[in-house]
Amino acid sequence: CGGSVSNSSGMLQSPFYPGSYPNNADCLWEIQVENNFRVMLTFRDIAMQSGRCQYDYVEVYDGPPHSSSLLGRLCSGSFPTYTSSSNMMSVRFHSDSRYTFRGFLAHYSSIPADHNTTLLCLPDYMHAVISRDYLQSQGYSEQMVTLNDNRCTPTVTPHEVIFNIPYNSCGTIREGNDDTINYSNMIKVTSSGRIIKRKKNIHIHINCKMLQNTWMQIMYVAEDTVDVNENQFGRYDMHVDFYDSSSFSRQVHDSPYYIDLNQNVYVQASLHNSDQNLTIFVDTCVASPDPRDFNSLAYDIIRNGCVRDSSYATYHSPYSHFARFKFNAFEFISRHPSVYLRCELVACRLNDYSSRCYRGCVRRSKRDTSPSEDKLDVVVGPLKLRRGSRNAGKVI
Repeated sequence: CGGSVSNSSGMLQSPFYPGSYPNNADCLWEIQVENNFRVMLTFRDIAMQSGRCQYDYVEVYDGPPHSSSLLGRLCSGSFPTYTSSSNMMSVRFHSDSRYTFRGFLAHYSSIPADHNTTLLCLPDYMHAVISRDYLQSQGYSEQMVTLNDNRCTPTVTPHEVIFNIPYNSCGTIREGNDDTINYSNMIKVTSSGRIIKRKKNIHIHINCKMLQNTWMQIMYVAEDTVDVNENQFGRYDMHVDFYDSSSFSRQVHDSPYYIDLNQNVYVQASLHNSDQNLTIFVDTCVASPDPRDFNSLAYDIIRNGCVRDSSYATYHSPYSHFARFKFNAFEFISRHPSVYLRCELVACRLNDYSSRCYRGCVRRSKRDTSPSEDKLDVVVGPLKLRRGSRNAGKVI
């Protein structure tokens, strides 16, 4: 029922399809394909409670559901096709507690976007590329392309003009509100005539927009009467690493990491980004013997910011991009030799006390989770017991 999807093509279906779907289901799929591709979704079958689609329905969003436009809501009838304007699309399936039907089946695939202009929001800079063939088709050369700050010059290759634009310089503007951070700049393509001109100026507006841990990448070209839009989505670059002591000076690179029962395990979560006005928060960390399954047999160390393990403790970090904590090692009733951690991390604006990073423990049920509080999952491990340590005291 829902999840993150990153394959270039595949199928989506309601739970138990073609059997009857369950009542009170609320599933959300986030389809994210490669940069500069778009998502095309085609429904092959749909049979749900008909009418005005108030009770059981499927919704398709042009990106994340909490910040993107609704492409359509359907429950029966025709089998439409939807195409995203970016490399991301969300599909939500909802059912109430009354009737149940067969549900839906849909196929998605990735199709190439327009390659005249492309944009990537990387951890340290915005990577904007303009095709030289496109410039020539508009009557311009690469010498006419400048950034807001003309001291930041592009790299010119035989086929492209490339700008690597930092988030904190080159005229980049940073704005934010309750749950978004937007970095914007503009590339100008102007005629060289000083007195008169007969060609339209081209303004390429670049935006990297962050929603919690999600980058929304937007680049559009304004030519007086023509707008070309490029939308991409990405993720923050976040890591979880083990350290050998509470000083967090030496990272453990061994894999697997052999430890003793009840030994202190030191963990650092880190955010890699050039914007220093961000902070990171460890929302949830769950242990499991299977790196692919954190439901069947799992142990909560911290969940929704609420500490579940008595050995858990946090450490002060000198930098807002780091979050540090420790817990005591354990094993799963001697049945499994390895333990993996899956941590859910959130990035927020520094000193934004209304954001998730500053709310701490949030006690809520799964269905009460706000869709605007997306998290990034990072799985690390395995942790393995040293030989001869099984007779030590166990913590579980």
